[in-house]
Amino acid sequence: MLLLNPFFLASTCLVLGAVYVWQCISSPLRKLPGPTLTLFTSWVLKYHEFRANRTRYIHSLHLKYGPVVRIAPNEVSFASLEGVKEIYGSGGSGYDKTEFYDLFMVYGRRTMFSTLNKEDHARRKRILADRYANTNIMKSSSLDGIKERSGRFIERCSRSVGGSIDVFICKVKRRLHDYAFDGVTHHLFHPYGSDSLRDPKDEEVMKQVTFDDSLQNRLVEYYNPTLHELIGNILSVFAKPRETPLADDLVISACQKTGSDQFTLLHRMQDKSYGLDHMDMAAECLDHMAAGIDTTGDALCFLMWKLSQPRSMSVQRRLQQEILANSGMAFDKLPYLDAVVSEGLRCFPAIPMSLPRYVPPGGRTIDGYPIPEKTIVSCQAYSAHRIDQAVFPEPELFNPDRWLEEKGELDRKRLFFAFASGGRGCIGKHLALAEMKTLLIDVYSRYTTLPDGSMTEEDMEISDLLISSQPRAKKCLLRLEPLRGGEMLR
Repeated sequence: MLLLNPFFLASTCLVLGAVYVWQCISSPLRKLPGPTLTLFTSWVLKYHEFRANRTRYIHSLHLKYGPVVRIAPNEVSFASLEGVKEIYGSGGSGYDKTEFYDLFMVYGRRTMFSTLNKEDHARRKRILADRYANTNIMKSSSLDGIKERSGRFIERCSRSVGGSIDVFICKVKRRLHDYAFDGVTHHLFHPYGSDSLRDPKDEEVMKQVTFDDSLQNRLVEYYNPTLHELIGNILSVFAKPRETPLADDLVISACQKTGSDQFTLLHRMQDKSYGLDHMDMAAECLDHMAAGIDTTGDALCFLMWKLSQPRSMSVQRRLQQEILANSGMAFDKLPYLDAVVSEGLRCFPAIPMSLPRYVPPGGRTIDGYPIPEKTIVSCQAYSAHRIDQAVFPEPELFNPDRWLEEKGELDRKRLFFAFASGGRGCIGKHLALAEMKTLLIDVYSRYTTLPDGSMTEEDMEISDLLISSQPRAKKCLLRLEPLRGGEMLR
């Protein structure tokens, strides 16, 4: 048979290979900066993704090639203000999302985060946005819950004075993640939220959500669904799928109840005029819960580590002075605290990864480069916060003072990408900032934090887990020293 003829097979492969090479070298993306190999294959990028190294790999390409870099035959990364504005802000909500976000469907349903087009996202956002507005977050019923949970975190810290405390902790107690878990579930469906800072059973729920080593499994599912279906059982031995039965029980049970507080997201979604069934509500709540635990917990962990370094001790002292001199003042009235948090999120964005979008029909010109339709384009916060040194000079330096300078203020705010940008930016921004600032006030009005002698800079390198980041060593050991001389806030 002709199909089995070796000469025919070889000739066919040669022709197909030649056609593929021609398509690559004639692609409009050939003119973009980037490694030559990325014209022909995405396997280098995939390799780094499977090794939880995508963010640093792309950043290394930006350092070499500049703010625009081709990272795969049909994918381009931008680290410029022009790229951020066009991809995420044009038309109000930017470009549509790629199928990458299918990985974040919950119970087979699309949440606000996993909707792909702008229209579907806008419809869901109209339901949810009210509960994440700053006016709602600052209500006493919401804010008092955050303060109460911060107080519980301080109680646990007090038991570690004189020794070291692991504010990250793997497989035992993740104190910052307990705090973030209790805070977000309070906002989602109080009084049915968690109390993991005091209840070991609730802490098990938190661990199940955050002990996620499913990166490789989910990437196989994304890149080759057929292969994933065929070898899923075998793959799960080496790369576990994400399974959260305890969290499912918590969320689904809460969403079937009535009587949630008026400030909560669940109370809003249960309005019958929105037409959401309890599984729609559960999907949104689980999605928001997972995001709220990892992002806030990780961001606080990296920031407290940075503040504890000897070279940052002057920053910590100045922060303590502002807090102590303004006892009882609202956290949004403390400019240096705001600068410290902004700088922490600049250096260690909770979601440092790329946020992929499709170029719309007809193609677009982005940062001076013509990009064909259906090309995947993205920005990643880690690079956006570092590449343009006219906006962020000495980008590797932890320097909160940069946020207090009037010069360049507008460009800094425009290029700040920790909560993404545009109409599809992080809806939970105000909740995250309230939780972070409340906890930092409570900690640094009472303690000085110092790094444990066993910790190294390598331990705290970012491990890129798809949509969250963790310390590579999965630990963050700090020592807490009580402030002396009656300085402590009561």
